[in-house]
Amino acid sequence: MFLENGSRLYLDVGSHPEYATAECDTLVDAVAQDKAGESILRELVEYAQGQLSDEGIRGDIYLFKNNTDSTGNSYGCHENYCIERIDDLTRLEQVFIPYLISRQIFTGAGKVVTNAKGTAYSMSQRAEHIWEAISSATTRSRPIINTRDEPHADPEKYRRLHVIVGDSNMSEFATYLKLGTAAVVLAMIEDRNTVLRDYNMASPINALRDISYDLWSKEPVKLSKRARPDGPRDSRRSLRTGRTVLAGPSASADQVHAVQLWREVIEQYRNDPMGLADRVDWIAKLQIIERERERSGVELSDPKIALIDLLYHDTSFERGLYYRRQARGHLRRMVSDEEIASATHTPPRRHARTCVAPSSRPPKSGVATTPSTGST
Repeated sequence: MFLENGSRLYLDVGSHPEYATAECDTLVDAVAQDKAGESILRELVEYAQGQLSDEGIRGDIYLFKNNTDSTGNSYGCHENYCIERIDDLTRLEQVFIPYLISRQIFTGAGKVVTNAKGTAYSMSQRAEHIWEAISSATTRSRPIINTRDEPHADPEKYRRLHVIVGDSNMSEFATYLKLGTAAVVLAMIEDRNTVLRDYNMASPINALRDISYDLWSKEPVKLSKRARPDGPRDSRRSLRTGRTVLAGPSASADQVHAVQLWREVIEQYRNDPMGLADRVDWIAKLQIIERERERSGVELSDPKIALIDLLYHDTSFERGLYYRRQARGHLRRMVSDEEIASATHTPPRRHARTCVAPSSRPPKSGVATTPSTGST
């Protein structure tokens, strides 16, 4: 069903709830609408819990915002971008896919993974479940970019870019930066006058997994023709190009702000990665895990660690480890509780584009090229 805030709530394949926001013109709106989805589902959980109690049925309902379950199933956090109609996907393959692979540094939700090689911690929950770079599949052979094209605009001019490689973020900052940097990179790709370096990787899927497990980006990933520099250095080069594009007259305030935050995150990651525990999900979770391991003397494969891994994504304010840290002021926020409450019943409004110098937070009149984002 469509809800009064313009979002859509439905059961996806596998009968898990999926919430898709309405189209958003700004990053602040997108973050607020994403968090509004948590709030709406949280109310449904409370209602269902009350129904069970009234019927004398014992048990508690848990709602997690993550991307994998205990039996190995995966469900995505999909991003949808309205971009210019591009028939030749070469620039997406050369620039956007490498960006999506390397952005795990600040968008990964973190996951303790146990497989034939043992137990290890990874940046991304989705990396293990992606098998192709671009394809029409969405479930069995999942790609980084799905080619489904359903533009909510003039189909002659625009197309829907459906990205399904991303993790579901608890962090407001990570969601803001994830959408904002993607908007900037897509603006660079759409600008035909911008000369972009070819970052096409020798094996995009191997690179996706390698980067996810290489927490501190120590190992280079091979390009199709030459060795790739380390992640932070690669991102700094993209940043310089991004700043050039954003110097033009069409840049929006929140795109400028996203690039500013992108630069700060990459520099912090290069100098002291754990300093990002207030902004990046996988680092925040890793910090909690390492403190528990030091306190209890347990291995990464211990059930206590698996519980921490799961409870970080609990949407309950009382149980959820993310929200308990937020309540103590340990996490950087991008929207207020009032904005989230308003977004549960008010659709995002259309904003006029404006260009404003970066500040601690952009005004709501800034416009990102990210018309919609759906999150499972």
